[in-house]
Amino acid sequence: MQKKGNLMTYKPLPIDTSLTILPDDIEEVIEVIAENVHERWADNRIREGWTYGVERNDLLKKHPCLKPYHELEESEKQYDRITATETIKVLINMGFKFER
Repeated sequence: MQKKGNLMTYKPLPIDTSLTILPDDIEEVIEVIAENVHERWADNRIREGWTYGVERNDLLKKHPCLKPYHELEESEKQYDRITATETIKVLINMGFKFER
């Protein structure tokens, strides 16, 4: 991060994965990783004292996504799938190969 006056400026520089091609049979792996990403996130939140709530409330530590992955809205699952997909793409860019 760079300081500019009293303001902190931050410019994200993610690895460019836009041209990375995923193997055809990777969807199953993406779904498993996406579910695990959610489980890790939920476990951390619960350890911090968060519980399920219909609406998010940071003060009361309530969150509507503190439920099993299969019960999430598709848009929430997609958020985790993007994380999983980008992680796999970075590994491929680093030269790793996927083999069952």
